[in-house]
Amino acid sequence: MKYLLILLCLTAAIELKAQDLKLPYKVYDVREQKEISVDEIIADMKNVDVLFFGEEHNDSVGHDLEAKILEKLNKTYPQQVALSMEMFHTDVQPIINEYLANVISEKNFIKEARAWDNYPDYKPLIEYAKVNKLHVIAANAAARYSNAVTRGGLIVLKDFPKTSLNFLPPLPVDTASGRYYQKFTALLGGHNMGTMKVYQTQNFWDATMAWSVSRFIDENKGVKVFHINGRFHSDEKLGTLAKLRQYSPKIKILNISAFSDQDFEKTESPKFSNLGDYIIITDPTVKRSY
Repeated sequence: MKYLLILLCLTAAIELKAQDLKLPYKVYDVREQKEISVDEIIADMKNVDVLFFGEEHNDSVGHDLEAKILEKLNKTYPQQVALSMEMFHTDVQPIINEYLANVISEKNFIKEARAWDNYPDYKPLIEYAKVNKLHVIAANAAARYSNAVTRGGLIVLKDFPKTSLNFLPPLPVDTASGRYYQKFTALLGGHNMGTMKVYQTQNFWDATMAWSVSRFIDENKGVKVFHINGRFHSDEKLGTLAKLRQYSPKIKILNISAFSDQDFEKTESPKFSNLGDYIIITDPTVKRSY
């Protein structure tokens, strides 16, 4: 009887361990056409300058993975990693630097850096960067500039005073044609003048984020950048990723497209192979962050 109880306990422990190993995501290497681990992405970064993570902003599993990837990158390439985020604007870079230096409170940081409402989703990234003394790049354009472009088009940027140029990408900012525009108009439901101005704002965001990353790489040779944005900005290697190639033609880039999908339980390669170098399918049954 004693040995039977021991056997039952061991069996239960093995079953629990197997459940623990069932991850709420699957990672596919599009080039190798196979399922891989996150560690294999980290290894692929050996000779790469920038890793894009295209997220869905409310994907809880995706947010956990971002923190996991940042930690693994830093442990594998110590003192060679920086974090770049769509979620903060170029004009709040000094405030981020102050918080990372531990000279201002979190309350002031969140308020004055205009953190997104779902900042708790990104807090683990910021806190990890703070503890490990990693650079954090406030990559995106401030809302006042975006709003001006939406109202008047990209041409209005030339009217801003010189003091504003520190927060803006090089002018003029071009408007991407072709596939990116087709995707955007399909998303908004058609072509019209209002759509074009909103599309120019999208291009402005892309250019600002790309310029922020490019400028950082120019000033910090050898540092790998882990850049996080909504996946529309980098899927199919368009948007921000394409703009970054324009600013820094020689750098090497890999990109991840991460999202939940009903195909999560399937074992074959996903149907989304055009989206990136890696596709991460997250479990759609996991509760979204908002």
